[in-house]
Amino acid sequence: MQIREATDADWASIRPFLQEIVAAGETYTYPRDLDEPTARAMWMLSAPSRTVVAVDDDGATVLGTAKMNPNHMGGASHIASASFMVDPAHAGKGVGRALGEYVLDWARAEGYRAMQFNAVVESNVRAVALWQSLGFEIMTTLPEGFLHPTLGYVGLHIMWRKL
Repeated sequence: MQIREATDADWASIRPFLQEIVAAGETYTYPRDLDEPTARAMWMLSAPSRTVVAVDDDGATVLGTAKMNPNHMGGASHIASASFMVDPAHAGKGVGRALGEYVLDWARAEGYRAMQFNAVVESNVRAVALWQSLGFEIMTTLPEGFLHPTLGYVGLHIMWRKL
């Protein structure tokens, strides 16, 4: 697997699984009916933020993607954030972990002092476990902060780690 900067051409590969994940409504706070232009603008970030893709060894298949950016402005601009999506067809193969490690390295290299995830859905136990294994702590949980389509209201974690 390789991780590289996302290009405009990669959007055609990212869009289908991004739309599938968002429409399922289980892990992201995005509107389930997110239209394509809005999704593209939200995901395909420009500098100083960054969007990357994880591709298979021959570079032909996009396995997942991450976007990374400052979480806050002004006096809190030393805190980074990131979002991740792995194509469900490639889940469980270490793509999320590789993207997570990449993003942490990027944030350190950019001089951020910490990384914060603002909205990790409590019922997304695989993601919560992954982030904890990469050193993130659950700082607080907003009770019933997320309306899951089948589980009803579940908590929404704010997760953080020092860099």
